[in-house]
Amino acid sequence: MKLLKFFLVGILFGIVMSKAEIISWYRIYEMFKFQAFHMYGIIGSAVILGMIMMTFFRRKVIKTFEGKDIIVPPKKPGIYRNLFGGILFGLGWGLAGACPGPMFVLLGQGVVAILVVIFGATFGAFLYGVFKEKLPH
Repeated sequence: MKLLKFFLVGILFGIVMSKAEIISWYRIYEMFKFQAFHMYGIIGSAVILGMIMMTFFRRKVIKTFEGKDIIVPPKKPGIYRNLFGGILFGLGWGLAGACPGPMFVLLGQGVVAILVVIFGATFGAFLYGVFKEKLPH
C-alpha cells in the first residue's frame, strides 16, 4: 500500500508519454533524421527542468519526504566516457526505436515485440555490472 502512490504516478507518466507521442517510433525516426522539433523540444524541456531541480537540490530548497537534504555527489570530470556512453545509448535507442522509459509503456499498450528490447536492455545493464571494474570511468 505504501508504494501505491509511486505506482499511480508511473501510470500517469505512461499515459502522458503515450499522449505526447514520445513512444512513437515515427517520432523517434523523425528526430534522428532532423525532420521535426517534437522530440528535441521534449528532451530540451526535460534537460532544463533537470537543471532547475538540481539547483534546488544543491541549495537545499527541496528535501526528501522525511525532511532530509538531498545530497548530489559531484561527478568525475571526463569527456570520453560521456561521449562513448551517449553514442552507445543513442545507437541502441535508434536501433530499438525506444529508450528505457517508453519501452514499458509500449509493453503496457500490448506491443509484445518490445520484450526483446527489454531483455536486451536488461542484459546490457547486467553486462555493465559484470565489466564495470574493467571499464574506464
